[in-house]
Amino acid sequence: MNGSIRWFARNTVAANLLMVCILIAGAYSLFTRVPLEVFPSIELERVNIRTSFPGAPPSEVEEGVTVRIEEAIQDIEGIEKMISTSSEGSSNIRIELENGYDPQLLKDEITTRVEGLNTLPDEVERPVISIPAWQREVISVALAGPLGERELRDMALQIEEDIRALPEVTQAQVEGIRPYELAIEIPERTLREFGLTLSEISNIIRRQSLDLSAGSIKTNGGEVLIRTKGQAYVKEDYADLVILSRPDGTRLRLGDITTIKDDFDETPIITKFNGQPALTVEVYRIGDQNAITVAAAVRKYIAEKSVLLPEGITLETWRDRSKTVSARLQTLTDSALQGGILVLLLLGLFLHPSVAFWVCIGIPVSFMGSALLMPELGVTLNTISLFAYILVLGIVVDDAIVTGENVYSHLRRGTSPQAAAEKGTVEVAVPVTFGVLTTMVAFVPLLMVEGVRGAIFSQIPMIVIPVLLFSLIESKWILPAHLSGIRLDHEGAILRHISRVQRWFADGLETFIFRIYRPVLNLSLSERYLTVAIFFVGGALLTALIMSGWMRWIFFPRIQSEVARATLVMPAGTPFVTTSAYIDRMTNAALQLQDKYRDSETGQSVVINILSNSGTTGGSSSGQSNRGRVFFEIEAPEKRKIDVTTNDLVREWRKMIGPLPGADSLNFRAEFGRTSSPIDIQLSGSNFEELQAVADQLKTKLGTYPNVFDIEDSMSDGKEELQLRLMPAAETLGVRLDDLARQVREGFFGITVQRIQRGRDEVNVILRYPEQERATLASLQNMTIRTPGGVAVPFAEVASLEPGRTPAAITRIDRNRTMNVTADANKQQANLEAIKSDLENFLQETTRFYPAVKYSMEGEAREQRDSFNTLIFGLAGVLFAIYALLAIPFRSYLQPLIVMTAIPFGAIGAVIGHWIMDLDLTIMSLMGMLALTGVVVNSSLVLVDYINRQQSEEGLSVQEAIKVAGVARFRPVLLTSLTTFAGLTPIIFDKSTQAQFLIPMAVSLGYGVLFATFTTLIIIPVNYLILHDFSRGWSWLFHGTEPPSPKATASIEPSEAIFGGVSTGDSDSPLAGNQKNLREEKDLEMSPLSRSPMSQAGTNISPDDNEQSNPLNTPKTGKKSSVVNPEPLATISTVSPLGIGGDANGNEELLSPLSQPSINQSSMFVDLDAEPDESDYEDTDKIVSVIEETEPTNEEELSPLSQATISQSTMFVDLDAEPDEIDYEDTGKIVSVTEEIEPANEEELSPLSQSSMNQSYMFVDLDAEPDDEDYEAPQNILSTEEETVDNEEELSPLSRSPMSQSVYFVDLDDEEDDPKAKNKETVEA
Repeated sequence: MNGSIRWFARNTVAANLLMVCILIAGAYSLFTRVPLEVFPSIELERVNIRTSFPGAPPSEVEEGVTVRIEEAIQDIEGIEKMISTSSEGSSNIRIELENGYDPQLLKDEITTRVEGLNTLPDEVERPVISIPAWQREVISVALAGPLGERELRDMALQIEEDIRALPEVTQAQVEGIRPYELAIEIPERTLREFGLTLSEISNIIRRQSLDLSAGSIKTNGGEVLIRTKGQAYVKEDYADLVILSRPDGTRLRLGDITTIKDDFDETPIITKFNGQPALTVEVYRIGDQNAITVAAAVRKYIAEKSVLLPEGITLETWRDRSKTVSARLQTLTDSALQGGILVLLLLGLFLHPSVAFWVCIGIPVSFMGSALLMPELGVTLNTISLFAYILVLGIVVDDAIVTGENVYSHLRRGTSPQAAAEKGTVEVAVPVTFGVLTTMVAFVPLLMVEGVRGAIFSQIPMIVIPVLLFSLIESKWILPAHLSGIRLDHEGAILRHISRVQRWFADGLETFIFRIYRPVLNLSLSERYLTVAIFFVGGALLTALIMSGWMRWIFFPRIQSEVARATLVMPAGTPFVTTSAYIDRMTNAALQLQDKYRDSETGQSVVINILSNSGTTGGSSSGQSNRGRVFFEIEAPEKRKIDVTTNDLVREWRKMIGPLPGADSLNFRAEFGRTSSPIDIQLSGSNFEELQAVADQLKTKLGTYPNVFDIEDSMSDGKEELQLRLMPAAETLGVRLDDLARQVREGFFGITVQRIQRGRDEVNVILRYPEQERATLASLQNMTIRTPGGVAVPFAEVASLEPGRTPAAITRIDRNRTMNVTADANKQQANLEAIKSDLENFLQETTRFYPAVKYSMEGEAREQRDSFNTLIFGLAGVLFAIYALLAIPFRSYLQPLIVMTAIPFGAIGAVIGHWIMDLDLTIMSLMGMLALTGVVVNSSLVLVDYINRQQSEEGLSVQEAIKVAGVARFRPVLLTSLTTFAGLTPIIFDKSTQAQFLIPMAVSLGYGVLFATFTTLIIIPVNYLILHDFSRGWSWLFHGTEPPSPKATASIEPSEAIFGGVSTGDSDSPLAGNQKNLREEKDLEMSPLSRSPMSQAGTNISPDDNEQSNPLNTPKTGKKSSVVNPEPLATISTVSPLGIGGDANGNEELLSPLSQPSINQSSMFVDLDAEPDESDYEDTDKIVSVIEETEPTNEEELSPLSQATISQSTMFVDLDAEPDEIDYEDTGKIVSVTEEIEPANEEELSPLSQSSMNQSYMFVDLDAEPDDEDYEAPQNILSTEEETVDNEEELSPLSRSPMSQSVYFVDLDDEEDDPKAKNKETVEA
């Protein structure tokens, strides 16, 4: 990896081409290959079997159809569950498949089994076997006006055709219409008169009304086809059919003895839109079609068509779902812009504007990379996937922040941009890579959620994981190339002003770090066990509060929708007029609400449109006289001018409607994302009476709970029925039960004689009694029954009637009869968990008296149970995966546990965030906490990795390494957390309906990361030190010795009083930050004066801010000074390499190596750059010995030591530890390197700490050129004798003046000196 990083960092063309390719390919995929829809298309792993048995009651459908199909397919491999519903006239069997089985293959197997059945009743139509598809409605069109049903239908069908003809639209369908029906009605009296039966007439019609091929004739001129063409299509054609013809030539036509009606199905369906008769056209999205494009085309058509409609006819949109997608797109755009600005602002304030800009470039690159993979992953652009992009907005830049911050730190230490980009990226490559991997792993469990919600949740990791993957690519291969071009010294006027503001914030952060955070960290480390105890007790208290009910738990929150719906179900068989009257009552109440909540200024109501259906609950099938529904559309919450919520409107609507006598159920729904009932108890058993008895007791129990309403069971009473019984006389006459049932069915239900196709409509031709003879029981008593011999006998002589009642529907699960008792609840006030627990106890006691009845908690309780199982396994898998990903780079079994201690504090922060936002804990909150586990460990990972590197590479002790790491990593840890929270801020405060159920997940992530960050900066260092304590104790206990401690050779941190709280432990410290330069290659552009820590026990500068004698903090005077007042001599101690001698003070280890001798010099500046100065980089008049009355004009580009007045009573040495070449430095300019004393540990001692230095008045002329007299006072210059050299511009700044000093210096080279170099050991200028 390191080789590829360096290659891309040096090859900016390749990096930029890679970036451009990702952006272009992603944009192409996004705009041409990724469909845009409201919600993700879900391929359900199910197979449906629908069988029609016209006129049959539920019990007969169950016995004759459902049971036989179930037994035929029950042993097919791959079937997980069978759920069947037998209702009047139809059987529906839903087969759920096990994971891993192909629905198409299973469908083929089921089709083979079902078609092989030969025991189904003759009246049963052919079963229809299908794999259900997710309907993807985009927009609805409502046609309303004072027209008749046929005229309105024809106009709606024409509009449907027009919409289908639009290039952008493929599928559209009219809803709320009755199917056509051609009814042939003949009275019983007429049948007797002519000696006919309904079966005979039906057979005559079938024989005469048909088109039949008669073959072909092959003539010399060609082949001629022959066929009959007698198929009747309209009532006139059927009226001309001959029923009887006599020998005298008379004929009896069908029209002579029957009444033929060419009209609609008998059960009415009435649709109204804002009180006017109406029909609706549903428009769907197909394949890769764009929901916004489809809706825009339909709206354009409506605008053009409306002006052509007759007066009083309106054409409007209804429930435009594309607005949801548009709002999500707008939210994403706004959130991306806001989040990007916040991230850029945060990074720009604490880093550098250029670094912040290139870090933020990673956002579009990562997003486009993810868009490139969306088609291959089967992900569309929808509400959920757009939320995922917003969710990852703040996380995606975390790796780039850590990388950019580290590179920037190297730049501030004087490293060349190229070397800084390479080295800064490589240093953090491993922790950053594994940090991104842990985040990716944390989102994987969302792929494991089953069911419909699982298909929705899976969209989130399908977006987040590719985004993080491409962010890793961008931060390793593209970002270093961009950062390698940053020049901190090349800034324009605008950028320079921005830099001044940035530096002010950065200095403020550093001041906070050194004056607040560092003392707190030191205190926490010294009292580490107390610190852990405080955190533990706080977490335990918060956990106890949560368990005690302080935070309410709701599995799935009730999100207020923008559409309110009330569904009415009357008892089966209820006359249509009764149902329609109740629907009108509900519609009028909605119209009153519309008028009440209307803005007086604009006239716009919160209730936009109202749609009602009587006789149907949707679709285009035949009507159901006992059902109806009313909708009203509500203005989006963010656009409402009147302060009223959806729940307020529904509550008032329910009150205005009042009780509806005789209604089986009246349910109100105004929530988003509901898939099941909050309370759903499933009872199973073979005895209906026992099931009903338990259900009745259960409903009574549910009625005792407050805030529980809409209680009902799936076994409604259904219709009354009359059961036919044969009398003894029937056997004598030869009448069988099937003959009796068939003749009664033909007369009252009718015979489907034919199905004809007229245009696009399929029309049933029905033969039956007239409506008047089918309306009373007397008609049944008066009908005649034909015996096998053709004799007509009265019905009362062969059969009797027994009254009864049939259930409206019979439900079976896995071939057992079941009954569901359901109820709704106010989730904000009712304690659902307590209610469920109480119901469990009640059912255990009740079922003791009905041992054959079994029960189970279904609905949301089952979803919660399944989801928790998924989350538990997912959490276990995530924790193990995170542990493994941490153990690999750490090469330790225990250190990953230190990092993972941040996880519970992240969860605590998530709970606190819900409390702050006044939100309940939901399943989405838990999903967010699960994803949080991989995010919160990133900062801890980088922190622990830095501690390890400080020990292994710098040789620091554990406690010193922890202190250095805490200070050094404070800024990147803080920035990654703030950017994550900033990226999530737009979604957390989003007011749109669609975002409400996703907000808890964003709150968990945002506040969890924020809280975990501040605890990480304390608890992780503390835990690390505690682990070290245990390791020492273990070694002492079992081995009798303590583990070896690393040798401390790191630079001592600068005094706060001198450098304003800048620490050498901080990677951004300009003076001393890099403690490993003694072993680094010579080409690193480090400050020569920052490489040598100095230990001085004689004179120490106090770090106290109130110390007035500090010469570096003395303000400059307005006059040039040529006289230097010497300070007391400094004696340099060799007692300790860290400069903490026997009389060390309490803060001595924090002193800068150059801050310990007395320094007082107001005229000299040092160029710390050891390479030749470029003309456009630094000018000599800005570098050497510049007496400035004010700050330098280009202060930010100068070396850190050039911005402060320096007075120094000691000598400086050539810090080059290797022998100087003749053509590089003149031997006459080398400081005496005579080594008379061999130090005991030469390589670890400070180079200036081994000999006492005594020089009070003389200064080194660092300039290799002649000095101007008014520029520096000549008498204070050590030597102005300048010897010309061949390569003067390349000389080290400290080696350009001959220096005379009879003291001893340390050879800085760790290796044995070259003999040639030894010859120069006693050279004096």
